[in-house]
Amino acid sequence: MEEIVKHINDTNASYRNTKAGNAKNTDLFLDNEHYELFKDAGEQITVRFSKENLSKAILFIASILPRKYDNSAIHKYVSYSPEFVYDQLVFLDCYFKENGLPVAHKTQEWYPRKDVQKGNGEIDHRFYFNGLLKDVEYVNSKGEHTSAKFTIRNYLAGGYSDLHIKKAEDGIFDVWVTNVQEAYFDDKEDGLEELDKTSLKDITLQQIFYGAPGTGKSHGVKAMTEGKKVIRTTFHPDSDYSTFVGAYKPTSVEVPEMTKIGTKAVPVENPDGTPRMEKKIVYEFVPQAFLKAYTGAWKNQDEPFFLIIEEINRGNCAQIFGDLFQLLDRNDETGVSCYPISPDEDIRKFLLTDKKYGFAVLTEEQKASIPEDVLSGELMILPKNFYIWATMNTSDQSLFPIDSAFKRRWDWQYMPISDAKKGWQIEANGKRYDWWQFLQKMNDKIGSTTNSEDKKLGYFFCKAKDGVVNAETFVGKVVFYVWNDVFKDFAEEAGDLFKDDDGLLSFHKFYTVGDDGKTKVREDKVERFLQNLGVEPMEEDTTSMEVSSVSSLIKVNGKDVGKYINAVPYTTIEEYVRLNNTKTAQDIIDIWEPYVKYSYRSWIVANQETYNNLSDRDKQKTHKVNCADGTCLWVNTNGWTHYPKNKDLRDTVKEFIEAVNKSGLGIQITEEII
Repeated sequence: MEEIVKHINDTNASYRNTKAGNAKNTDLFLDNEHYELFKDAGEQITVRFSKENLSKAILFIASILPRKYDNSAIHKYVSYSPEFVYDQLVFLDCYFKENGLPVAHKTQEWYPRKDVQKGNGEIDHRFYFNGLLKDVEYVNSKGEHTSAKFTIRNYLAGGYSDLHIKKAEDGIFDVWVTNVQEAYFDDKEDGLEELDKTSLKDITLQQIFYGAPGTGKSHGVKAMTEGKKVIRTTFHPDSDYSTFVGAYKPTSVEVPEMTKIGTKAVPVENPDGTPRMEKKIVYEFVPQAFLKAYTGAWKNQDEPFFLIIEEINRGNCAQIFGDLFQLLDRNDETGVSCYPISPDEDIRKFLLTDKKYGFAVLTEEQKASIPEDVLSGELMILPKNFYIWATMNTSDQSLFPIDSAFKRRWDWQYMPISDAKKGWQIEANGKRYDWWQFLQKMNDKIGSTTNSEDKKLGYFFCKAKDGVVNAETFVGKVVFYVWNDVFKDFAEEAGDLFKDDDGLLSFHKFYTVGDDGKTKVREDKVERFLQNLGVEPMEEDTTSMEVSSVSSLIKVNGKDVGKYINAVPYTTIEEYVRLNNTKTAQDIIDIWEPYVKYSYRSWIVANQETYNNLSDRDKQKTHKVNCADGTCLWVNTNGWTHYPKNKDLRDTVKEFIEAVNKSGLGIQITEEII
């Protein structure tokens, strides 16, 4: 089995017939026999969409409107309009982009699920995928900046659509939609919708994202909650119940100034007869992050409400949560707290009287959707739309150990260290070094020396400016961290890392005082540190790197590339343009965009608009290619390296050559090592 075809009924479709119920899930259900294609694929598969195919699918849906649009928490009827078509096509334009450039295909990670144990202990024997959602921002027909979610379900019409999934030669599963002219229903999905109404969504209510510093935990949480209602807080050693929930605090308020006349207190008036005001210190109950999120979730039950806790293990969780700990036990089916708590009188009074965050200003419609015991402040219960997400650096896990009872209330998602493909470089002493290569070698050193994963560095451990981590940032962030926090207890084992000509390369040696009296970083010591680690410098300017200097001769379809290795990509693309003289410049860009992964730069082929936005320096590092339609494109000549005799260094030209030779594009690149 290399391909499956699934006829879509209302359960799996976002656009459904008018009699269909409300679909609460965002999963894609297949027939159990389809599982044969994916059973050996592992925990996740990579799927690939075609922009052309999805554009046709959404236009087909437009042709059969009105339909009921029913996906996740959105349930509404949609009639045909030019605005609908415009918004859907603009949405696809924004989704099918990589690094700001349009692409013809996009990939996504899906998670196959079968025989999953549900919260009540039963086994769900159905076969389905989750992980379908991707946030997309676009400007709609009204000129409004809008955020919506991409999911393949949006392009499926119940009764009309067939979903095709086929495994390609590269191991990716191509996904596309076809439509029939007359709707029919095969009854295979009867009963699925009722089962799904009680299940949780793809995202869990309480989860902690953990991993090494710099793995993008906070960035990932921010991206996943973009456009949602969010309250964010950070735990620290001084955090406690009052700073997390709320407490009485002194505040300054303006009140009428009073004076005593006889035995009565009367207000003092200004010459114009208005009361004279004065500031006084009073004590008021001030809600903090938890109460603001708690009441916000109850007031907005139709949409997710997120409480984000950064650095959760930097505070004493048992002390901070207090009796709220009991609320973290959530019903697997409904998502609400299993065990309510009775708030103290201060919190109850706040809930009843506060006109900003409390329940005092709710409409009758809002009140009707909240249980009476909650509305009266007698009980506190977390609603089903209240998400509590947190981040945790594994390198800081010893600050306040989290007990096992607390841990059990959370799902844990590990954020691995990976190459973010940003092409960042370290700049020191006139040379540049590949940031990812440094991280790999440093993390290997940390692992072999400390036998621990906790202290390793993630890709975003520090920030690069214009793709460069300068010497000052490198010493102040990286060297300081590894010297003080990683190897301070492993001085002997890590001795070769901090080796200098005159003994120990201690941290103070990375700095010197200049003639102007200012402290400066010694870039020669940064270079020595990197040499000790075994990180080789990159070529300073790939535009002048000759093929002869790396002892090889390269030909594209028999044509000599010449003496510069950065000529390999543009010669290859020129040859492809020659062989395909009916393709436009945009066609060429779409085809070659995926090859950006083999470069150190964020793009390899650009159109006129992108070229015009480049700096003068970057424009000089491009090669112009004329296309058959009279337009032009530019190939990036920067970001290419070639080390045919050194297997330890990243060789982007070699990666590019191997990918092209396997692509079936009609181009073969040969290399002769001299």
